[in-house]
Amino acid sequence: MNWPVAVNRKNLDHAASLLRAGGVVAFPTETYYGLAVDPFNPQALERLFFVKHRPRRLPILVLVAGTDQLPLLTGKVPAVYGRLIDCFWPGPLTLVCPALPLLPSQLTGKTGTIALRHSPHETANALIVAFDGPITATSANITGFPAAVTAEEVARIFDSEIDLILDGGPTPGGSGSTLVGIDKGTLFCIREGKIGFSAVQDCTAALALHD
Repeated sequence: MNWPVAVNRKNLDHAASLLRAGGVVAFPTETYYGLAVDPFNPQALERLFFVKHRPRRLPILVLVAGTDQLPLLTGKVPAVYGRLIDCFWPGPLTLVCPALPLLPSQLTGKTGTIALRHSPHETANALIVAFDGPITATSANITGFPAAVTAEEVARIFDSEIDLILDGGPTPGGSGSTLVGIDKGTLFCIREGKIGFSAVQDCTAALALHD
């Protein structure tokens, strides 16, 4: 059994080393526990699909520590996304952006897009800082089954199939993040989660009045 470990500097540094070596690390977010790998490592992504029994066609969500990491994954951010970032990041809003062409196909699901979020969870951000780069944040579950909300649930689901579990306490569960896309300048809701799409629309409408 892969027992959870406390979140401290030593274990965060160890987690970052595991990620650099192609490992899989579980960690808490503002919604559920997530599974982190290096999003630029195709072999690590393949392992992530294997442990989750995840279909290869499904893209993988990525967490960033802030807007300065966006150029590693996407090109110019649409102005309307900038407004949403000001309103909701860090928070449970995932923005689907055009992916840089050199990103691994496993990350994008060959969609040409990349799903990005800045989590407000302290442990999630500390792991990104320790790793010094974006990390994946697909939910800690077997595809089609409920996502883990505690470190102990992660341990029961994956046993020794992953390399480390950072125990940041229970997560809220419930709805996941809200996924928003853009088509020809128009926002659309891919999945409504903790943030209502009406709030997303209100944000852009209110900010547009001040442009």
